[in-house]
Amino acid sequence: MTCDFFKLATKGAQALQPYQPGKPIEELEREYGIKNAIKLASNENPTGISPLVVTAIQAHLQELPRYPDGNGFRLKQALAAYHSRTINNVVLGNGSNDILDLVARAFVTAQDSVLFSAHAFAVYPIVTQAIGAKMIITPAKNWGHDLIAMRQAIEPNTKLIFIANPNNPTGTWVSKTELQAFLDSVPETIIIVLDEAYFDYMDAPDYPDSSLWLDRYPNLVVARTFSKAYGLAALRIGYALAHPDIINLLNRVRQPFNVNSLALIAAEVALQDRAYVMNAIALNKVGLAKLTQGFEKMGINYIPSRANFITFDLGKPALPVYEALLREGVIVRPIGSYGMPNHLRVTVGLPEENERFLQSLKKVLTKP
Repeated sequence: MTCDFFKLATKGAQALQPYQPGKPIEELEREYGIKNAIKLASNENPTGISPLVVTAIQAHLQELPRYPDGNGFRLKQALAAYHSRTINNVVLGNGSNDILDLVARAFVTAQDSVLFSAHAFAVYPIVTQAIGAKMIITPAKNWGHDLIAMRQAIEPNTKLIFIANPNNPTGTWVSKTELQAFLDSVPETIIIVLDEAYFDYMDAPDYPDSSLWLDRYPNLVVARTFSKAYGLAALRIGYALAHPDIINLLNRVRQPFNVNSLALIAAEVALQDRAYVMNAIALNKVGLAKLTQGFEKMGINYIPSRANFITFDLGKPALPVYEALLREGVIVRPIGSYGMPNHLRVTVGLPEENERFLQSLKKVLTKP
């Protein structure tokens, strides 16, 4: 082969590195020759699938030869009612990642800049670099968003701001007062995406429901997902709420049939199964407390979190500990790529999984 395809690619694609997801259980067991591994790396819901969702999916399997509803009318109608909006305020995505990409493609060019915080979600630099836009990355404050620094970093060509609230992978969050002050100060010509993938787990008294702010801030896009508390990660289904004019533009760049039929029906039913969601949230709260208590007993620093994961500081390079945990059959998430080489992130699992993780961590840290 004489053609250098790398040179044919755009500069944005050349600068990217493929996203590295959490290590699959099957891969770990194959590589290490072990059994009964547990995965606490990808912030998944450990409680299984809602029985109502299982029944709905089974009832719709005969529809697989047909294309899905490209407009997702029933799910958008359900989401609009849930949020007291209209369907013109709702757009659906193949996971909330898809929403982030849609916003960037609809509003940002290579001549523009995109602003986000250090240690924020990996998709923000990916979608920015893919377009070839300039990245403005502000230093974090206590591992979270410094909204004052972000406001000061806005440039004349800034078109888009990403804020994860709560943030992944640090678990930090921005208060209602801070966030409203920031939104009040940003020009209406800049689109602000509030990425609220972990919204359902948050019970902090100062945490806002920003979906109530759409009328006050027409440049606001609120992105949420069914991958976490609703337990539908494999089906890839998310959505955004925004001003109808923004939704209209997102639908223009959205791929036809970007959400599959099973995801549409599963999300519609999952939205109605509040008992399942509340059980998942309650289990997560207990598990999060268990993990924090375990870290405190071992003298390990951690970043306070209200999401379904927690990030902890080993005070030394974390990769050797990550690899030692793999040999124990426990998969967590190294986050050196987020500028946090001494930290690991662990997802809250089932009670027995949380206990196994803590015992394995204690073992590998005390091993000579």
